[in-house]
Amino acid sequence: MTFRSGFACLVGRPNAGKSTLTNALVGQKVAITSGRPQTTRHTIRGIVHRPDAQLVLVDTPGLHRPRTLLGERLNALVKDTLTEVDVVGFCLPSDQKVGPGDRFIAEQLSELGRDGRGTPVVAIATKADLVGKARLAEHLLAVSALGEWADIIPVSAESGYQVAELEKVLIGHLDEGPALYPEGELTDEPENVMVAELVREAALEGVRDELPHSLAVVVDEIVPRPQADGAQGPAMLDVRVHLFVERDSQKAIIIGRAGSRLREVGTEARRGIEALLGTRVFLDLHVKVAKDWQRDPKQLGRMGF
Repeated sequence: MTFRSGFACLVGRPNAGKSTLTNALVGQKVAITSGRPQTTRHTIRGIVHRPDAQLVLVDTPGLHRPRTLLGERLNALVKDTLTEVDVVGFCLPSDQKVGPGDRFIAEQLSELGRDGRGTPVVAIATKADLVGKARLAEHLLAVSALGEWADIIPVSAESGYQVAELEKVLIGHLDEGPALYPEGELTDEPENVMVAELVREAALEGVRDELPHSLAVVVDEIVPRPQADGAQGPAMLDVRVHLFVERDSQKAIIIGRAGSRLREVGTEARRGIEALLGTRVFLDLHVKVAKDWQRDPKQLGRMGF
């Protein structure tokens, strides 16, 4: 039996459904999702295991015209990733018309094809469950007119519509080769990055549009709590995390009245962190103001960008 392996990169404008699609393909949550645009800050690798193939998914920040130094660095991260993969999945949400952001990305992907590498690009009409057949057909025609794609396929990560078919299409563009990761491994992201993403996802739920761009989360430490002599079972982990925002008004949003909002964030994030780490967690959250950190090279460096 022929075995294929390689990397697929999902790109698209912010909030195009890339993270949700990554999770659907992997079959488990490896990338944070949010109704707010620009929630992905790191490339998250999700690993799809099949008897005949291993597909490593790279979920990137949304490509966009940058307005800040952070935006420029995120775009550079995406473009660097595009040069290292075997196939690109270009996500275009079916419930929104093709717009300037999609055309901007299509131009970037056309340049990729002109540079001699010839990386195949699969156009993916995401969120197909949110529209009727007529609207979906109209969207697919608009996507087709954007460029020359190796394949065009509508999917719905929420309902599962054609997710398995997309998996087959992406794997079809991989070369023959051995498995790149051990069986059962679903992501190669460090634990502290995954923990930070879970906290940021919880903090972004139900807040104003301004906050996603201004929120950064840094895990200070994950350490076992000392146990009493003779104690049985795994030690509780102390997880200390800082949430950075740019203004005092944003700090007030995160904390909420008498700390109520921050407690909700902690409760929600702790569930995901305990599932990730497989043990009980004491989550210690602190909110700090780092003025205009998105435009400050030193602060960006300290936050890992």
